[in-house]
Amino acid sequence: MAAPSQPQKATYDAIVIGAGIQGSFTAYHLAQRHRDTLLLEQFPLPHSRGSSHGQSRIIRSVYPQECYSRMMPDSFRLWQRLEAEAGTSLYRRTGLVVLGPAGDPELEGCRRRLGDNHVLDAAALAQHFPGFRLHAGEVALLDSSAGVLFADRALRAVQEVFRRHGGTLRDGEKVLRIEPGAMVTVTTTAGVYQAPRLIITAGAWTGALLETLGLRLPLQLCHHHGTPTDPEKRDQTPSGASRPDIALLSSFISSYLPGLETQPAVMETCLYTNTPDEDFILDRHPNFSNIIIGAGFSGHGFKLAPVVGKLLCELSLGEEPSHSMAPFTITRFPGVLQAAL
Repeated sequence: MAAPSQPQKATYDAIVIGAGIQGSFTAYHLAQRHRDTLLLEQFPLPHSRGSSHGQSRIIRSVYPQECYSRMMPDSFRLWQRLEAEAGTSLYRRTGLVVLGPAGDPELEGCRRRLGDNHVLDAAALAQHFPGFRLHAGEVALLDSSAGVLFADRALRAVQEVFRRHGGTLRDGEKVLRIEPGAMVTVTTTAGVYQAPRLIITAGAWTGALLETLGLRLPLQLCHHHGTPTDPEKRDQTPSGASRPDIALLSSFISSYLPGLETQPAVMETCLYTNTPDEDFILDRHPNFSNIIIGAGFSGHGFKLAPVVGKLLCELSLGEEPSHSMAPFTITRFPGVLQAAL
């Protein structure tokens, strides 16, 4: 054992920073490929400081954006594989109604992907979902494969399977310094680690880590429709900050589900890390090709985490990605590179 004054040194095939759902799935895929992987988390697990906690997340097949719709079959398959490996249920199929004004471009994109047989008129909607009121001039679509992911249970499951495949998860270790090189060196509050590849999936803390590597991504932190937020003060956010969201949801329920109680029984908040175009960032660092970045999941990343983790794993191993990476490049944002280190 190293002396108390000397941080512990260790070498791995890969290091992943951030043990939220994206980082955990990235580490899971690396471990599945028999890569000796270290997954670092700055807070003691479990915690509610980031974006992956809570009882549930939505999962659906259809998206207005074609790139996400194409990824969802792979995501469903990988969620099912994790369920089998973990021996627990992570998904409950409920169906999903997508509605909006007829002719809306995003709604039309969803209709083309689902097919016309998934369009519901007012009578069909009432048959499938009694109590749902459709307003004049609106169209409803049924995504029958959609449902609910059990978020906390899913995060535990992927981390447990990762460990079962030989992965190392160290929580309560904050990253203090990243030194690029053929072997990337990561210094934390408890040790010094090296690996030939590093994947950064640190959620709201990604921007600060990357600034030390000469990269400034246009990431904004806020609570869904809320105001910009300091992630270091996440737990200090007053409950009143979420009331605009509650008012919006209550108004929707009153209008479309008049028989339902309008006030929530449980309320939880999580951080949203948004990009300007609300698409993910999945790419290599422009100057350090063995540093891979996953960021800006903009509130719709949880359901796609199995595929995101696979893509980040493939990038880190120099493999051809299994899905098109064109929508997720860093270079779509001009001026992100700062002065040379």
